[in-house]
Amino acid sequence: MRALQLIEDRNLEIVEIAPPPPPGPGEVTVNIRAVALNHIDVWGWRGMAFAKRKMPLTIGAEASGVVDAIGPGVSLLPGQLVSIYGAQTCGLCRPCREGRDNLCEHVSGVHGFHLDGFAQEKVNLRARLLVPAPPGVDEIGAAVAPVTFGTVEHMLFDNAKLEPGETILVHAGGSGIGSAAIQLAKKIGCTVITTVGSDNKIEKAKALGADHVINYREDRFEGVVRKLTKKKGVDVVFEHVGADTWAGSMLSLRRGGRLVTCGSTSGVSTSMNLMMLFQQQLKLLGSFGCRMENMADAMQKMARGLVHPVIDTEVGFDDIDTALKRMEGRDVFGKIILRVN
Repeated sequence: MRALQLIEDRNLEIVEIAPPPPPGPGEVTVNIRAVALNHIDVWGWRGMAFAKRKMPLTIGAEASGVVDAIGPGVSLLPGQLVSIYGAQTCGLCRPCREGRDNLCEHVSGVHGFHLDGFAQEKVNLRARLLVPAPPGVDEIGAAVAPVTFGTVEHMLFDNAKLEPGETILVHAGGSGIGSAAIQLAKKIGCTVITTVGSDNKIEKAKALGADHVINYREDRFEGVVRKLTKKKGVDVVFEHVGADTWAGSMLSLRRGGRLVTCGSTSGVSTSMNLMMLFQQQLKLLGSFGCRMENMADAMQKMARGLVHPVIDTEVGFDDIDTALKRMEGRDVFGKIILRVN
């Protein structure tokens, strides 16, 4: 069967690999349908994996598939559409038992980054890491539930405790998680301010529900935010850009505001005004991945028509390099979907 593997940095090849064996106890064979590309795929492609990994490595951290075969002790059914949790957790430690999956004490790694990922036709997975898609959610919706929507659910509601009526600044509204954050925040009645990198993304962001859209290449976003909020600042900043936006994000917060971050695409190090931090009583919240419950919640919202995946392009294996280069250059609005089967 086919797989898309990273042979060395920036060198992806379509290869033939052996199909998986019959699933063992607690395992499921999944026919992969769609892989949603993320910036973590770009990082892995560049060679920015901050852990040991062996190449060749099958890429793809976020995906959906259909159950093909089940092992003993599995309640899922063949033909069932599932969303796949992207990290290999132990399932035994206290955080895992309590449903705090992304705080697993013995996690083996992230698929597609440290471990073989999902850009292959079939794969054996632990059944407990699969979340069934409800009726009304298709394979693309299930594919974007683990990272794109699950991450945002965890950031906004588990960590930042976003409330109806609050004002939020969402960075990079044209990104996958940015487009999800705009929708999720707006659906609970928040005022949404977002940044984009080009004028052709402004109307697209407004169509998702953004009340105000700032082209950060033309205006200092923090100045516009202060003006829009009458110098009060926003309640929450949804941050995932990193060094380039960090100082402006801090200046955009109101007294007692919360900044939640899950990424650092523009750089992992920055400086910070500590006096501002404690005098303004700001709260900084780190967030990584999601709980499987976040995936289920996101898909329920999709099924009810409250939110939807924003798709830039669908590509095949042959177009993967072009897709990753476009993501690297931020020349996308929403998600790029890699079709597998």
